Amino acid sequence: MKLGIFGGTFDPVHNAHLFLAESACTIEGLDRVLFVPTKNQHYREAAQANAEHRCGMLLGAIAGNPHFALDETDLLDDATGYTADLLPKLKRRYPGATFTFIIGADSLVNATWERFDEVLESLERFVIAPRPGVRADALQRVIAAVPKALRDRIATLKIPELPESATLIRTMLSQGRSVRYLVPEPVWQYIVAHNLYGIRA
Repeated sequence: MKLGIFGGTFDPVHNAHLFLAESACTIEGLDRVLFVPTKNQHYREAAQANAEHRCGMLLGAIAGNPHFALDETDLLDDATGYTADLLPKLKRRYPGATFTFIIGADSLVNATWERFDEVLESLERFVIAPRPGVRADALQRVIAAVPKALRDRIATLKIPELPESATLIRTMLSQGRSVRYLVPEPVWQYIVAHNLYGIRA
C-alpha cells in the first residue's frame, strides 16, 4: 500500500489542505492519505484549538473521501512532534506500506528540520506543494543541501499556489468575518457550534 503522510496542526483544516491531499493522491498514485495532526509544532505557536476539536474538524472534513483517513499517532503521550520520530511509529503501525510525505513549501523553507536525511531515508517520496511567498531559489537551497543519493526522492507538485492558510482563517474569525467556503462546510459548522477561534456568532 502507498500511503501519503500529511502532518500539521490543522488549526483548522481548510480547503487548501484537502486540495493538496487530493492532488498528491492523484499525482503520486497513493492508495490513502493519512492526516496526522500534531500536538508539538516546534517552529510555530501552539495550536489554538485543542487536539479533540482539531480531530473533530478533520473527521468532518475528510468523511466524504474514502482515500482520506485520520491518524492520531503524533498526538499520543510519547509523541515528540519530530517527523524523524513519527515515521518509525507509522512503519510499525502500517507494516509493508511505503510512505510519501506531503508538505507545503513554506513549512519546508521556514522551519529547521531535525535529522532531515533520516526522514528522507524512511520515505519513498517527499512531495512539496508550491506556496505563495516562497521563492524558488529558497526552496532550491534547501534541496541542494540534501545528499545527492536522497535528492531524487524529492519532487514538487505541479498544482496552483493557493493563498488559504490556517493563520488567515483564524485572523478572519477573530475579526468577526465569515470563513464559510474557505473551509469545508462540516468544519464551518463545527467552528460555529463550538465557538472556536473567537468567532462572533
